[in-house]
Amino acid sequence: MKKFLCTLLAAAMVLSLAACSSGTTGSPSNPASGASAGNGSADQKPVTLSFATAGDTNMSEFFNDEIAPAFHEKYPNITVKVTAAGVGDDGSRNIYTKWKAQKDAGKTGWDIDAACVHQSAMGNLISEGLVDKYVPDISNAKYVTTESSKFSLGTNVEGYVVPLFLSQIVLGYNSKTVQTPPKSYDELESWIKAHPKKFGYNGVTGGMSGVGFVAGWLYNKTKDYDTLAKGPYSADKTAGWGKVIKDLKSLPVTYTQGNAGTLDLLNRGEIDIGPVWVDMLLLWKSDGRMSKDVKMILPEPGMPGQPMYLVVGSGSAQKDAAEKFCDFLADPAVQAKYVVGKYTWYPGIDSNAVFQACTQETKDLLFKEVTADELSKKALSLPITEYSQAMQKIYAESK
Repeated sequence: MKKFLCTLLAAAMVLSLAACSSGTTGSPSNPASGASAGNGSADQKPVTLSFATAGDTNMSEFFNDEIAPAFHEKYPNITVKVTAAGVGDDGSRNIYTKWKAQKDAGKTGWDIDAACVHQSAMGNLISEGLVDKYVPDISNAKYVTTESSKFSLGTNVEGYVVPLFLSQIVLGYNSKTVQTPPKSYDELESWIKAHPKKFGYNGVTGGMSGVGFVAGWLYNKTKDYDTLAKGPYSADKTAGWGKVIKDLKSLPVTYTQGNAGTLDLLNRGEIDIGPVWVDMLLLWKSDGRMSKDVKMILPEPGMPGQPMYLVVGSGSAQKDAAEKFCDFLADPAVQAKYVVGKYTWYPGIDSNAVFQACTQETKDLLFKEVTADELSKKALSLPITEYSQAMQKIYAESK
């Protein structure tokens, strides 16, 4: 009990600035395309929206420097105060802990109105009634259609979330040495056998690009994506996984040291193909750390990605403003300009709608090698927690 209370207190201290932190609200030099001013009126009552985001510093910078000013220009009476809740899943747990404590205490008008959280938090947030099912009520609901907007690690999240962006795993390949890259997992298996040690990945312990690759391998071999990604869990479904994973581990591959290790070996030409995160690959290219010859492909039947979710607290004192903020970020023009254009993330909403609003430069950068249509069809979810744990256990025990 003492440990729980300490944890609860620590989380509360991390987020206690939510009600009083300072956010950027000045007008941007270029307002969001499609988000014209005038929706808020000078004689409307001033509103302060308290918003918390999990993730690294890039997340708080994204909301403070880009989104809060653009949103304020469209709704001049609404000021967004952004709080960084913490890095990774810990940040999402801090938001959950804060909301749960205030609900349990019977508090009305919670300190955080809306938040950006990881997949891992959604099961508890929904089951404990901490978030609203608000998406059907927003004007851009028709664009919230992606796989990740419906199911998340076995939890039905449809209606509760607007996916802000998608971090997607793809196959990176050296276009000089691989002129015809494998277009499917089956073709990749044949390619690996014909090119020993030229495919590399980090297994299931050194980074999520390897975990996602193995999950995609299971999806392809079992032909049971819906069950593995959406549940329910049944141990019987894992009965044949031992042979599937043993066959994978028998292939002549190179094991890398984490996500960055795969990129490094691709850049140095020590491997020719490997699973990578799109945003990491593009960042390395922009920093000059990656050969321009390295391109990407999304093989059939697809590979997993991870979204970040926009949610509205069920105890929010500013629900109308919170829904407007999430609706703003579900606008294809806004996602095209900020999510895709400035931060080179894949869109969280309908990628075809966002693609139409992108500049040609952005289209060439993000959608030339993996098209928006491919992304909408082959961006898969990771397995639910129980299947993911079973997969990693069987992989670790397989010889």
